[in-house]
Amino acid sequence: MSFLSDLEIRELMKTNPPLVENYTDLNLQIQPNGFEMTVSEIYELSGAGTVDFDNSKRKTPAKDVLSFGNDGWIHLSPGIYSVVLNEIVNIPGDIAAIALHRSSLVRSGVTLGTAVWDAGYRGRSECLMIVHNPAGFDLQKNARVMQLLFYRLGTGVENLYNGVYQNENLKK
Repeated sequence: MSFLSDLEIRELMKTNPPLVENYTDLNLQIQPNGFEMTVSEIYELSGAGTVDFDNSKRKTPAKDVLSFGNDGWIHLSPGIYSVVLNEIVNIPGDIAAIALHRSSLVRSGVTLGTAVWDAGYRGRSECLMIVHNPAGFDLQKNARVMQLLFYRLGTGVENLYNGVYQNENLKK
């Protein structure tokens, strides 16, 4: 496994479909070792979720949308939030991705909970934002919060991702 460099990511941006769509500023968002993802929407969880072995009883919790102010900012009190990202990713069959929060978040007492982006996944994904700072956290709409790190697999996969989250959040 090796992470893709900025040069490799730029090349994959020229494919059809591109590795990442719906970005704001390609030159700012491509980093030496990944692609920075931005905030589209913030939700507060308002119910319980369920996970089982075969996903027959899987249920994601209800969520209530939070509004950014007229100035484009929102104050988040300590707690957990669901973040929908702006960018649409199109991951080829020989690549997967993992994500980490930007160091600016950590320095502000905020972390992200993320998952693996499987080979073949397409969509506008979500992550969990955890505000640990007792004073809360101020967040601007479209802020860069996460770095998606793409890595090339040793071989292509036998079965591309085709789960329930395929093509998620494509409508804005």
